[in-house]
Amino acid sequence: MAKQDDDTAETRLARLILALRSQGVSDSAVLNAIETTPRESFTPDLFKERAFEDSALPIACGQTISQPFIVGLMTQALKVDKRDRVLEIGTGSGYQAAVLAAMGSHVLGIERLPELADAARERITALGFGDRVEIRVGDGSVGAPGEAPWPRIIVAAAAPAVPDDLVAQLAEGGRLVIPVGGRWEQDLILVERHRADVITSNHGPCVFVPLRGAAGWA
Repeated sequence: MAKQDDDTAETRLARLILALRSQGVSDSAVLNAIETTPRESFTPDLFKERAFEDSALPIACGQTISQPFIVGLMTQALKVDKRDRVLEIGTGSGYQAAVLAAMGSHVLGIERLPELADAARERITALGFGDRVEIRVGDGSVGAPGEAPWPRIIVAAAAPAVPDDLVAQLAEGGRLVIPVGGRWEQDLILVERHRADVITSNHGPCVFVPLRGAAGWA
């Protein structure tokens, strides 16, 4: 008689949430959003069985869906409140935008690749977050100055330096989370604006695809 497989999706999801907690993602609202946002909906069919792994996975156009720990760490550092306006640079699969929407944020995502933007828009609408997430195609490295100032900005691609345009678009008390460094390894940087002061802090190593555009890599 074959042994019953008790490694269900629910079990794997619970194991993932415990792993995130053990790595320092302690914000209950962030963990709840990750737990209730189906990562498998944003993962290509070839990798759906790995959707509950704490690892980055390939998506279309040579891009990746971020590691759940990194999504949790960045979202926790962002400190979003319900109804916060969030500018997201590098929407990719749409997973990070969906996690933010699950927390009650209103997200403007900018994605440079139309194929990814269209697919992300479809997934997010199917999950019922279409009223909280708008996705545009464009150069996200220069931000969205027409809607600035932004209380929160999150960048899901690695920049060689923190783009001045994004810092300039931060609202008073605003927070920007962005990977900064070389093409193969970076540090996760938090930028906070307090009146005339801009304060930066390092939240550890990470690896992202390059940020392309005027303020990113050529």
